[in-house]
Amino acid sequence: MPASPTNKPSMQLTLAQPRGFCAGVDRAVQIVERALQKYGAPVYVRHEIVHNRRVVERLADMGAVFVEEVSQVPDDRPVVFSAHGVPKSVPQQADARGLNWLDATCPLVSKVHIETERHYEQKRHILLIGHAGHPEVIGTMGQVPDGAISLIETEADARQVTPPQGPLAYATQTTLSVADTADIISILTQRFPDIAAPHKEDICYATTNRQQAVQDLAQSVDMVLVIGAPNSSNSQRLVEVARNSGCQDARLIGEAVDIAWDEVSQYHHVGLTAGASAPEDIIQEVIAAFEQRFDLSVKILDGVEENVHFKLPRGLRQD
Repeated sequence: MPASPTNKPSMQLTLAQPRGFCAGVDRAVQIVERALQKYGAPVYVRHEIVHNRRVVERLADMGAVFVEEVSQVPDDRPVVFSAHGVPKSVPQQADARGLNWLDATCPLVSKVHIETERHYEQKRHILLIGHAGHPEVIGTMGQVPDGAISLIETEADARQVTPPQGPLAYATQTTLSVADTADIISILTQRFPDIAAPHKEDICYATTNRQQAVQDLAQSVDMVLVIGAPNSSNSQRLVEVARNSGCQDARLIGEAVDIAWDEVSQYHHVGLTAGASAPEDIIQEVIAAFEQRFDLSVKILDGVEENVHFKLPRGLRQD
């Protein structure tokens, strides 16, 4: 890589657009912040509010206490449910104890919950496309009784699933690969022509937009860095999309300290994006780390300008 007059090697850094926080994540974080303002510390949060260590640590410093189950919440303190959604049993447990609870479930996840319940009421067996063990999948499956949903993770699952006799419907996790999910849906609709589809696509706008942006990015760069957490489904999918779009060296990083600079230095043009749970301050820190090491030229790709906003729960709005 040629050196510039600053004696630093030259580097082009191109940012995907859009990247970083989505409206659902922003709403969830605001719910915890506003709850702390209204009720004072501590405010309890069941599970990580979103999948990002920096966000969780900042909220913990403000007075949020993260727990695994509602049973760990004291009787006199509020509890927030994470953006990924929870099974029906969780608010039922909170109600049984008289707890003050706030639901930070992303409205687009809630939409999947509502449709899942509707399918069950209409006697349809539901084929849920998603990743086993992911909090969103656990929450969606927990909207209906055991046995009402069959989980489909792969194309092989779609070919082999043997649902009970009767009408069927399918739903999907909101953060899946758009292309992979389309392939699975194609198999299901071929096998079960009368299967009921969602009224509107379940994969959320933010997932779709970020995957399209990284697909465009991957076609023009030597390496793609995706800021996100290992347990973040949407961030992991961005790495996969980048690789499938022609950039084989695509990597997930949590923050700037995770970057393998010796390997980055082999390239002239690096792409940068961030999953929907990654805050803007980490993006800026990564850019600053590049500026310390390279004579840097930064470009932002043309892409979708997102202006989606979700209302906060009525009791937390500052109208």
